[in-house]
Amino acid sequence: MIDEVRLDLPVRAALPSLGAALDEHGTAVLVAPPGTGKTTLVPLALAGSVAGRVLVAEPRRVAVRAAAARMASLLGERVGDRVGYAIRGERKPGSRVEVVTTGLLVARLQRDPELAGVGAVILDECHERHLDTDLALAFAVDARVLRPDLQLLATSATAAADRLATLLEGPVVTAPDPLHPVDVVWSPPAKPVPPPRGMRVEPALLDHVGATTRRALTEADGDVLVFLPGRREIDEVARRIGGVDAEVLTLHGGLDAAQQDAVLAGSSHRRIVLATAIAETSLTVPGVRVVVDAGLSRRPWTDHARGLDALVTVLASQSSATQRAGRAGREAPGVVYRCWSEAEHAHRDRDDAPELAQADLAGFALQLARWGTPDGSGLALPDPPPATAFGTARELLRGLGLVADDGITDRGRAVATAGVHPRLGRALLDGAAAVGEKTAVEVVALLAAEVPGDSDDLAERLRTVRATNDPRWRTEVRRLRQTSGERDTTQAERAGKMPQASLGETDRPGRDRPAREKHTRHATGSRNLPDGALGETEAPAAVVALAYPDRIARARGQDAREFLTTGGTGVELAAGSRLRGQEWVVVADAVRGPGDRVAKVRLAVPVDEDLARWAAAHLHADDEVVAWEDGDVVAERRERLGAIVLARRPLKSPSREAVAAAVRKGLQEEGIDLLRWTDEATSLRRRLAFLHAARGEPWPAVDDASLLARTDEWLDLARVRRRADLGRTTPHLTALLPWPEAGRLDELAPTHVTTPDGRRVRVDYTAPGRPTVALKLQHAFGWERAPVLAGVPVVVHLLSPAGRPAAVTADLASFWGDGYRQVRADLRGRYPKHAWPEDPQHQS
Repeated sequence: MIDEVRLDLPVRAALPSLGAALDEHGTAVLVAPPGTGKTTLVPLALAGSVAGRVLVAEPRRVAVRAAAARMASLLGERVGDRVGYAIRGERKPGSRVEVVTTGLLVARLQRDPELAGVGAVILDECHERHLDTDLALAFAVDARVLRPDLQLLATSATAAADRLATLLEGPVVTAPDPLHPVDVVWSPPAKPVPPPRGMRVEPALLDHVGATTRRALTEADGDVLVFLPGRREIDEVARRIGGVDAEVLTLHGGLDAAQQDAVLAGSSHRRIVLATAIAETSLTVPGVRVVVDAGLSRRPWTDHARGLDALVTVLASQSSATQRAGRAGREAPGVVYRCWSEAEHAHRDRDDAPELAQADLAGFALQLARWGTPDGSGLALPDPPPATAFGTARELLRGLGLVADDGITDRGRAVATAGVHPRLGRALLDGAAAVGEKTAVEVVALLAAEVPGDSDDLAERLRTVRATNDPRWRTEVRRLRQTSGERDTTQAERAGKMPQASLGETDRPGRDRPAREKHTRHATGSRNLPDGALGETEAPAAVVALAYPDRIARARGQDAREFLTTGGTGVELAAGSRLRGQEWVVVADAVRGPGDRVAKVRLAVPVDEDLARWAAAHLHADDEVVAWEDGDVVAERRERLGAIVLARRPLKSPSREAVAAAVRKGLQEEGIDLLRWTDEATSLRRRLAFLHAARGEPWPAVDDASLLARTDEWLDLARVRRRADLGRTTPHLTALLPWPEAGRLDELAPTHVTTPDGRRVRVDYTAPGRPTVALKLQHAFGWERAPVLAGVPVVVHLLSPAGRPAAVTADLASFWGDGYRQVRADLRGRYPKHAWPEDPQHQS
């Protein structure tokens, strides 16, 4: 097929080496910068040399359709002849080449690991490291155990291909760099702009991007491609550049096929194309000679502790900026305007973090379980999943009944084929049984398609998309209905053929894996769905609650604006939300930005308590609680739904052991000053601290941490039932005294020392390791040296007859010889009636 294409692109020079590598090893990595033709010419070349079709996997739907259209055009054919494509909800099969999303490739491998009828698989843009790309790579490598003749090619736009080559066990082939020179213009804002926070982008930066776009339009020739993080920013910049002498177009994943095709078809008029990161790689926007880069990217991010998913705006990496700049040099020399400084560029991350490091891994974990490798061991994954995030994902799947100890369940397999997040798949499956398939499909489609809207009330949005027949929502509804029908057919076939099973559904290639599954339906709980027909709001709420049982929330506070979820997360409605005043809601979408005290609700729907109890029945508990909470001991029986307490009843006779444990926790949290420290107890503690510092073991450490670690040895908790009891409890530190050394306590650390004139002076042990005494200078006459306790000289504070400080010394002998003369001269004049001997050491 490649012989039919007259277009001469740089990748042609690499095709002989690439073909030889694949013939010899069966696998290879192709490093080819954007614009080389790797996405279009390589598949056509392989289609002429392998038996069977060539599957090309792209990470983005826009790139799938664009690549198929370009290849068909090069062959002078229509899409669907020899070159076709498949994306979610749409397919035009081709007889020799089919371009698919990586997600669909994963689904095909799950259904048929042998990929019958396929001769080669090309994984394009592997450097982008999407979750589906990592899975497709790992599963395809695994599939070659069954199909050694299956050729596997991974392509990357970056030179960091060694890791890929190791995973594929194939060589690296490099295509020539075809890029024309691209001049870089550093164009930072005149004044510093705060970095992005959550999804927020400062309006001042968008003002600057708009001004820079106008500047580029006047300074350079050709179409202008502007990179922005998302649709909202695209709309804002489009408004700011209104009235320019150019056609302003947009390019993002939310556009329908006709709108995308219009951008990628080119035009005789000058254009400004405002695009998200989908224009970085995989496709060419014709006519572009100028790039304006806002320097921002939008990445998925999951707060695993709170179960919240979000997109966050981050600074684009250096490698991403390089990819974007390359768009200006695909067809001719170009220029890139970067809306930041060269100095700032040097401090940016070199590469983007893989999606695996930051995203929700529930779908990833479910696909691994379906493949027969729940922990991913033995697979050619570029990186292992992060332990904490992966553990959270697997716990979620277990809670939804999608996996069990012996692998994926039947319902897990059904959810995995739905093509939506496992939460939504569960809602689709159980929601259809609870409220009917029509409502379940329509609500899940609304959530899966992420149809934008102004209201945070899901019921209102659902009414809007039904009334307007929103095209994105309608397409997703149609796909989910088709998926549901296919799933029902598959289940019926499986029921008729059991225990017969295909290799693709049970055992994985190259491994001895059991085909056992847990054939149980994961019930939502012992409660039935609330009696009576569910209304326009209640039925959708039931579906959402099945998807997010951990986000069912009850109001707290007077204004019913702030809620606590069953998962323990605080959420807050917007000030003008129509949901205010509701006692219960279920949250479909919320985001918690850096520094936010609680998460902000973006989409929710009201529920009542009965519906909440039904959907989150597995979170229902009725247990005894003895704990330290809010500064006191709490002993009560609680009925709760996750973190939400439904009812409390006092416990009449809590166990002593549980109360003691609660008190220990209270002391750990608030400190041992909760106890009644008498002067005697405080004095003993200070003496023991001195001996521990001076002598060490066996004299015990008595700092807070050490005492708290040995609470049971010196504190009687038998009579403590509440905080007030602690204020009446005296520490018994004598229990910590070591024996037989305790007999020397008064010798080594006495409470008092006796002066030469027979007076008893208290020893102060407040400063650890530095015992002190304070006495009038006359009472020290006759001491040749300061007293020594446990080998440590006492620090002596010498006072005037009026009790004012006169001198401080730990070396009394030196003081008598040197310092005393000056002190004597000063005090003798002020206190002439007192004796001031010249030789105080020998006076008494």
